[in-house]
Amino acid sequence: MSKTMKTIVTVICVLFLLPLSAQEKPDTVYTFRFVPDRDMFYVPYGGNNAELERLMQCVEQYRADILSGETPLYVDGYSTAGQDETENLAMSKVRSNRVKSELIVRQKLTEECFITKNHSGGGDYVTVRIVIPADNNEEARLATERAEKEQLAVEHAEQQRITTEKAEQDRIAHDREQAHLAAEQAKADSLAQAQAEAERLAAEKSKTVDSYTLSLRANLLRWATLTPDLGIEWRISPSVGIMVNGSWTSWTWQDNARRYALWEVSPEVRWYLGDARRWYVGAMFKAGQFNYKLSGTGRQGDLLGGGITGGYQMRLTEALSMDFTLGLGYLNADTEKYEVINGVRVRDGNGTKHWVGPINAGVTLVWQLF
Repeated sequence: MSKTMKTIVTVICVLFLLPLSAQEKPDTVYTFRFVPDRDMFYVPYGGNNAELERLMQCVEQYRADILSGETPLYVDGYSTAGQDETENLAMSKVRSNRVKSELIVRQKLTEECFITKNHSGGGDYVTVRIVIPADNNEEARLATERAEKEQLAVEHAEQQRITTEKAEQDRIAHDREQAHLAAEQAKADSLAQAQAEAERLAAEKSKTVDSYTLSLRANLLRWATLTPDLGIEWRISPSVGIMVNGSWTSWTWQDNARRYALWEVSPEVRWYLGDARRWYVGAMFKAGQFNYKLSGTGRQGDLLGGGITGGYQMRLTEALSMDFTLGLGYLNADTEKYEVINGVRVRDGNGTKHWVGPINAGVTLVWQLF
């Protein structure tokens, strides 16, 4: 084939393919999802990276028309994170600006290239819509109708997602409440059983004086919950003792998706009563930190408080005793909630809790050194 024939064939192929390429229409609606209650634009979240790549290709193709103002980008922000319409609109505005900033930085656009509208409710996302000029009025009408249908489909899908998430959150809260009530009942039954057993054994023991100088202590209730606990007590006189107790644990499971960590330090002063010096009252101080994540939301923080203690120490052998104690008082806990998104811990609010009531319980094995 001669060079002239090759040129003619090439021109014919190009002219044949031009109408096909002119018929290609890029997607006109691009949806970017946001984490509920957050205004940051996470590109890897919810398929945003693929959607952003599609939008970049479309903007690159129609850059000249967009910069000239002939083909603007319509940006719509939605939010359900606020308490009222004003807060929702403010969050929607911030989210819209986040998405526009990505386009301005990556594609060198300007604020004049966008037509922005923000909405209260409807979901937690931002849409970017580009209307490609059609060849005639009928094609323009069809393109507009198609874009509106796509927008309605996106809003419907987002509303379904919100409804599903709300139902799941309600179920988790109900299950957590039932588990909490069962744990409280089990704890009360355990304490009642321990108290009854202690009273039965105490009635069988002779009232000999229980006096020592130094002892080591281990709270078996703590060890039963996989929380190592050790303490030391120094009797500065037969009736007065100074004690320091400490607990520490750190557990993770399900590939670090669940966590239970705690440390506490509890100094205490005790006054032993009666001839046998088995019953006692005391004053205790408590300080520590906690971090637990048993569901989708984790909690961590500091705790501080104190109160009064009371109990009974029962002799087992010449060197061993069993200490049954209960403390009542006040605890203050500064709590921070968080979620883990793509391996990153994201803060989800904080608060302060105050507790007045039982703050300490123990069935403690005491080893009297001398």
